[in-house]
Amino acid sequence: MFYHLFYPLKTFVSWLNIFNYITFRAASAAILALLISFIIGPMIIRLLQRMQIGETIRKDGPQTHLKKAGTPTMGGIIILIAILFPTLLFARLDNIYVLLITLATIWMGLVGFLDDYLKVVKKMPKGLVARYKLIGQITLGLIIGSILFFYPDFKDFRAMSTVPFFKDTEINFSYLYIPMVVFVITAMSNAVNLTDGLDGLAIGLVGITALAWVGISYITGRVDFSEYLNIRYLPGAGELTVYSAALIGASLGFLWFNSHPAQVFMGDTGALALGSAIGTLSVLLRKELLLIIIGGVFIAETLSVIIQVAYFKKTGGKRIFKMAPLHHHFEQQGWQESKIVVRL
Repeated sequence: MFYHLFYPLKTFVSWLNIFNYITFRAASAAILALLISFIIGPMIIRLLQRMQIGETIRKDGPQTHLKKAGTPTMGGIIILIAILFPTLLFARLDNIYVLLITLATIWMGLVGFLDDYLKVVKKMPKGLVARYKLIGQITLGLIIGSILFFYPDFKDFRAMSTVPFFKDTEINFSYLYIPMVVFVITAMSNAVNLTDGLDGLAIGLVGITALAWVGISYITGRVDFSEYLNIRYLPGAGELTVYSAALIGASLGFLWFNSHPAQVFMGDTGALALGSAIGTLSVLLRKELLLIIIGGVFIAETLSVIIQVAYFKKTGGKRIFKMAPLHHHFEQQGWQESKIVVRL
């Protein structure tokens, strides 16, 4: 918004040209996101406490977590406001990349909010039925995948994905591109949700992941840098730097309240939205394969659940891990919660 308001006035006020620089707008978005988290965080936490919106702890989980029962949840509201408000202020709102990442964040934020509302307020133990969450994730993937495949601006690289570490190597998914987008967004949305099981774990990892996307999106949107580093240049993708920077600020701000012992949990409101955002960033930047490294912990957590369930069914009740997801396995081995979070 500020770009559209102030940059055209540079002819009259020369210093307003600063709004043309992505680095300035990204830094401003990160700082504002952090400040918003600090300002609205305590207010939202008090509101959640007054409304008695507290976390319900699974009885089949680690017994040490039972003391966390009643901790305010749905704190993802803090994260979403801290991301979206700076993005709308400092990013270019006529940019297709900004519009798509904003759509992904709001879409899955609403799905997560509904899930939390049904679980915590309406006291429905399972919240939103799993298939309905899956429908929301798949629908979002279909919308984003279809736009990227059919939108005229993407015609030169509409089904392409970069192969990391190999010069000038790309995969053309052709008509499998849209299903691939659906899989990436759905998988990452669920992966972050699975990882959100210890104080500060998911949001800390999201912040680190966002730092990687800041660098990648900035380079991808610069014709000179991308050419020098043999990275596909995507016109307009640099604006994702602003969103990614806001994601860093929001992550650090929420970590202030979510670090051990947590004052608030993000809930599905935050976890599903952040997971879909990370997946969507990888798709928009054509770095889906690089997500295996950037989101490595999220993927390891998800694989631990898949392996555990498959092995349990195949062997009639035997387990590979003491408990899944992976962070609970380390808890059962006697690791302190804060040590697991820092190490991961």
